[in-house]
Amino acid sequence: MIAYKAYDRQRAVEYARRWAFSRNPLFYNFNGIGGDCTNFVSQALLAGSCVMNYTPDFGWYYRSASDRAPAFTGVEYFWEYMTESERFVAAGGNTGPFGREVDAAGLLVGDVIQLSNSRGDFYHTLLVTGFSGGVPLVTAHTVDALDRPLSDYNYTGLRYLHIIGVRVPVSVPDCFSDLISGQSLPREI
Repeated sequence: MIAYKAYDRQRAVEYARRWAFSRNPLFYNFNGIGGDCTNFVSQALLAGSCVMNYTPDFGWYYRSASDRAPAFTGVEYFWEYMTESERFVAAGGNTGPFGREVDAAGLLVGDVIQLSNSRGDFYHTLLVTGFSGGVPLVTAHTVDALDRPLSDYNYTGLRYLHIIGVRVPVSVPDCFSDLISGQSLPREI
C-alpha cells in the first residue's frame, strides 16, 4: 500500500550543504565521466524523501555505480522521472519523490533547476538552497558550488522543478542520519 508524505526540504538542503565540497562515500563520483550534478541532486532528494523506486529502467534508485537507474544520474532521465512519475505508476513504479514544472515564482528551497545550452540540450542539474534578492542560490557538484547565485551561471535556457511530495510504502524507516553521515543507503522495501 502506498501513502503520500511531505518532502522534507530542510533535510535536502542540509544534505546538499554537508556534501557540497566533498563526496558521500556511499555514492560514486561521476566527475570526469559525464558529471556528478544529477547524482548529487538525487542524493539530496533522497535525504528529503528516504525512499527510492527500484523499478528496473523506469525507477529512481542507486545501489552502486554499476547498478542504478538512469533517472538517478542522468539530467534528462531525472527530469522525465520526476515530472512523469504518474506514468510510471502504471509500470509498477510507485514510490519516490515527484514534481512538476513551474515558473521561477513557484520555486522553494529544495527544488531543482536544470540548465540548457544553445541547442536546447539540458546539461546541468542544481538544487535550490536559498534565495538572495529574489535570485535562487544553488548548490551543485561537477563544478562544486554552495549557495551560488543562479545569475553567476552561463546558460541559454532553464527549467524549474517543484518537488510536490513523496510516494512511500505505508511503513518506511527513516534513513536520514545514516545517509547524511555516509554510513548506509536506505534499505530496499
